[in-house]
Formats: sequence, C-alpha cells, structure tokens
Amino acid sequence: MFVSSHSVHQVLGWKRLSSRIISISPKVFEAAPLHQSPLCASLSSQIFEWWYFRKYGTSFIEQVSVSHLRPLLGGVDSSSPSNSNTSNGEADSNRQSVSECKVWRNPLNLFRGAEYNRYTWVTGREPLTYYDMNLSAQDHQTFFTCDSDHLRPADAIMQKAWRERNPQARISAAHEALELEDCATAYILLAEEEATTIMEAERLFKQALKAGEGCYRRSQQLQHHGTQYEAQHRRDTNVLVYIKRRLAMCSRKLGRTREAVKMMRDLMKEFPLLSMFNIHENLLESLLELQNYADVQAVLAKYDDISLPKSATICYTAALLKARAVSDKFSPEAASRRGLSTAEMNAVEAIHRAVEFNPHVPKYLLEMKSLILPPEHILKRGDSEAIAYAFFHLQHWKRVEGALNLLHCTWEGTFRMIPYPLERGHLFYPYPICTETADRELLPMFHEVSVYPKKELPFFILFTAGLCSFTAMLALLTYQFPELMGVFAKAVSTHTHTHTHTHTHTPSWSCWLTESRVLVLVCSSSARCLLL
Repeated sequence: MFVSSHSVHQVLGWKRLSSRIISISPKVFEAAPLHQSPLCASLSSQIFEWWYFRKYGTSFIEQVSVSHLRPLLGGVDSSSPSNSNTSNGEADSNRQSVSECKVWRNPLNLFRGAEYNRYTWVTGREPLTYYDMNLSAQDHQTFFTCDSDHLRPADAIMQKAWRERNPQARISAAHEALELEDCATAYILLAEEEATTIMEAERLFKQALKAGEGCYRRSQQLQHHGTQYEAQHRRDTNVLVYIKRRLAMCSRKLGRTREAVKMMRDLMKEFPLLSMFNIHENLLESLLELQNYADVQAVLAKYDDISLPKSATICYTAALLKARAVSDKFSPEAASRRGLSTAEMNAVEAIHRAVEFNPHVPKYLLEMKSLILPPEHILKRGDSEAIAYAFFHLQHWKRVEGALNLLHCTWEGTFRMIPYPLERGHLFYPYPICTETADRELLPMFHEVSVYPKKELPFFILFTAGLCSFTAMLALLTYQFPELMGVFAKAVSTHTHTHTHTHTHTPSWSCWLTESRVLVLVCSSSARCLLL
C-alpha cells in the first residue's frame, strides 16, 4: 500500500508530541503540521455525526454505544428469556407502526399527462417519486385486471401494459389493444398518460365510458355463473366507477362545477359500498367551490363519524365551517379582554382537533411553507396529506373572511395540549413515528419534508461540536503562538504530574500558586496577541 509522506509526517509528529511536548518549537510545527491532525479529526467526526443525524434521525455515537458497547459493558443480552416480553412488545409496536403508515390513494390526484408531465416540461423536475408511481401501478393491476383477462386479447395486452415501467411502452400497448377492440382500460391509460390537456383526457374518458358500460352490463348478467364471471364483474365495476369519477374531476377542472357535483352524487348513490375511492372528498371540494356550505355540513355529518377513518379534508373542513361563523368579527385583543364566546370556543376547539390530526397543514395554509404538486398517494396525518389538502383547499380558506387569521392565532395552542404527541394524544391516537420515513418515499427530493415533532439535537452531537470547537481553538493558538502554548503545556503537564504522585510527595501551596500564575499569564498573553 502506498503511504504518502504527509501521513508519515503526521505519525512522526504525534510520536514527537507525546514524548517531547515540553520542548516543542516553531521549527517542529513548520516541519510537521501537528496542528492539522486533531483539527481535521474533530471536524470530520462532527460532519459525519451531523450527516448521520440528518439522514437517520439518531446519533451515530449513541447508536453504537447502545448497540455494541452496552452488551460488552455488562448490558442485558437481547436473546435472554427475560427479554421475551419486551421483544413481543416491540413486535406489536412495529406491527402497529406498519398499519399506521398505510398509504392511501389521493382522491384528488392529478392527471399524469395533462398536469404532472406539463410540470416536468416547464421546470425539468420530476414531481412523482418511483415509489409513488410503483404504488399506482399496483393499484391499476388490482382495479383493472382479473384472472380471466387471457380470454380477451385486448385485456391480455393491457394486463402486461399495467406492469410496464416505460411510459412509452404502456402507451404503445394501449394503442395495440385498441386496434383489436374498444377496450375501456386502454382508453383510461391514454387519458391518464398520453393526453396533454384536460379536454383531451375528458374526450378519451367518454370513449372509455361507452366501452366500460357495455362490459359492465354483460358481466352483470353473468356474475352468478361462477367465480370467474364474478371476478370479471368486480373488475368491470371498478373500471366503471373509476371512469365516472375521473369524468367528474374533468368537469370540475374545466369549470363545470355543478355538473361535477351531480355526477359525484349519482355515483355515490349508484355504488354506495365503494368507499375506497373516497369520492365524498371530491364532493366536499366541489361544494366548497360553489360555497354551498349547508350541503358541505350535510356531507360532514354523514362521513365525520367515529367509526370511519378520518382525513385532513374531513377535520379541516369541519374547522373551516365553524371558523366561518365567527372569523369575520374575531379579534385577538377583544378575545383576551372579554374571553371567548361559545361559538369562538367551538371554532378554536375544531381547529385544535384538526391540527392534532395533521399538524403539517397550517404552515401550508398560512403560506409559511411553499406548496408542490401533490403526490398520487398520501399518508394520513403526514406531510404528503397536508400538501394534497392545502393544494386544493387553500383557496376555500382565503374565500372565508378572517378564517386564516383565526387559524394563525390559535393553531399553535394545540401543541400545549399534547406536549408528548408520540406517547399520547388528546382526541386521536398518538402521532405515528413512521410518517417522516414514509413521506420521504412519497415526496420528491427537492421538497423539504415537514417533520413533527421536531427532533432535538442529541447530546453526542452537542458534545462533538464542543470538542471540535475546543480542538480548533487549541490548534489555532498552537499554530499562531507555539512558544506560549509550549509554556502552557509545560505548566499543565507539571501540575498533572504532581497530582498523580500525591502518595510520594504533596505539592506546596506556593508551588501551586506559581503554576496558576503561569497559566494566567499564558492565557492573558495569548488573548492580547489574538486581539492585536
């Protein structure tokens, strides 16, 4: 192995320092850069410790101490029977974390060709992560394929198309399937990925609707003839619901909001059991656009139930309606003098409830943090859900006079009610600890993921920073004033030597005072030189 002369000088320098630190001279520093070794080591350790904390959320030194040094120093062996209950408890908590970190399809997800791809053409950035697109591919295979697809040539081609990673290969396969017959799923793929405008996507979805309704009627008549026909009917039902929902979203994006509301209501009446698409969240957003707050309250009364999974849309829309009743006349100064009225108290409690469910939303609504395009999948109570909600609902909060002011004055009070959110909650379960990791998978790299609760710097990072600063100061002083630091090192060495040999002779007070004077003189001289 090749060893550089600089490394040899450093090794020799350290040996010289240990044996002859008292007789050190400026020439030695010119020959061997001793001042660089401890400084570089401390800087590199500090940089690595900080990088490890930012990437993994824990201190490297602390993790090594707990994982490797603790068993060597007499820690309890993790494989012992006494820890079986602890291991079972950790496994249960891990399973709970996995269930809490389940991702959901964004009910207001954008169109890839007409919206996501246009963003990429303009900015050069990819708004979707590979993990997010892979989840969408799995959803498409679940909703749009079945075991009997091989019996229909076009469906067999589309079954392979949904598994393709290359977008151009998927689009080519869809065109190939349409050459054989009118295939609803082929039209869906082209509307989602090839269409560059919403109007073009709507035209393709209307063609998909015509083909999908024919398949649905045929499979509906044969669904009781066997499991194979039942699977076909289930697939055709999913396809039809998806097409109608996307057509309603096209109408909403093109400004035909009342038409979109009617289509959503009809779809929810026709297929009341298909709640996996969360069509009620699309309906809430459209009703808010129409400022039809009475109908919004009616939808909330049906879906804001204890037995149903909550969402940021449900919680923050309920808070918006209660804030609307008092926000136009709300004043923090007046409220502090006379106290909160019953209506104001209800509005504040609704805001606290919403913030406890998802604490990331207020910074986006108050425009304290910039928005990005929402992902195709969201994590409930996470930053991804906050982005998806604020992207579509910020305009509705701005439309209600004083609502954002009330939110600004009251949202931070939630954190005083739940000082330890990872251990216990107030109105909801404790905040899941896995949201940051899952959101980093769902959101693009150029977005700074919002983290709750904020992690405090571990002790070892602060210790390493202090050690690095102290070493840098010593290295600088030694480089600038080698003679004075030599006197300082001699005094410290003599003082340490006398205390380690107290069993043979005890230093006199006069000797100790003399050494102290030397230390004070050295420090004051160094300080004066630095100031000059």
